[in-house]
Amino acid sequence: MSYARSQGGARGHDGGGQRGDGRGGSGGEHGGSVPSSWARRCFGEAAAPLAAAVPERLLRAHERALAAHLGAGLKRRGPYGRTLLEAAREELAEGAQALGGDARELHGYTYAVLNDHVLFPYKYADRPLPLGRARMPHASVTRQRLYHAHGPEGQEGLFPLDEELTSEDYEQLHEAFEELGRTARLVSVFFTADPEGGIHAVHWGSARLEPDHTFAWDHSEQLDIPART
Repeated sequence: MSYARSQGGARGHDGGGQRGDGRGGSGGEHGGSVPSSWARRCFGEAAAPLAAAVPERLLRAHERALAAHLGAGLKRRGPYGRTLLEAAREELAEGAQALGGDARELHGYTYAVLNDHVLFPYKYADRPLPLGRARMPHASVTRQRLYHAHGPEGQEGLFPLDEELTSEDYEQLHEAFEELGRTARLVSVFFTADPEGGIHAVHWGSARLEPDHTFAWDHSEQLDIPART
C-alpha cells in the first residue's frame, strides 16, 4: 500500500497550560512543511523528517495490528489494541534510528530516543476524539514515573502519598530512568485509531499527567497523516 503526503505540516498550540479537560489557552505556530520552533528545540535538524515519519510509522503499526486482528479471527478488538501499541513503539524506534537516534529498552519495551527526547506513543481512544479529552485511566507506576521524572517540570506533589504508597515508592516516581538517560525529556505521541478506520489523528507535544488521569499540555501539535492513494 502506498501513501502520498497530505499538504501542510504540524498545527501547534503553545503555552497556556492547556488542560486535559479542554480548558486553558492555546496559541501558536502553524508550520506548513516547516517544523515548529518547539519541534526544532526538541529534535534539532531532525525535526522536519521526524514530524513526517511519525504518522507514517503509526500507519505501518496500524497495518501490522490489523493483520494480527484479522488473523486471530476474533470479534473483539483485543489483539488489535495490544499489537498496535507494541508495533507503534517498534516503528517509532526504527524511525528514530533512521534519523540518527536510538532504540532503548525499558522494562521489556522499546522506546525511540532522539536528541535526548523519548517518544511515548499512546492510543487514547478508538474513535475520533479531541486531544483535550484524552485520559489515561490505568496509569501504571512506570507510566507515572515516565511523566513525573521525564515530563515537564513544576508539578510538585503530582502523586501524593497515600496508605498504599510508601515513601520509597514515592521517591522512585521522581527518579529518572537510567535506561532512557537521566536528562531525557518525554514527548507524548497521542493518537486515535480503530481497525476499520485506521489512524484518525496524531498529536505530539509536551504534557503532564494529572492526578485525575487527564493531561495538561504545555505544547501540542497535530501532525498531518499521509493520504492513501
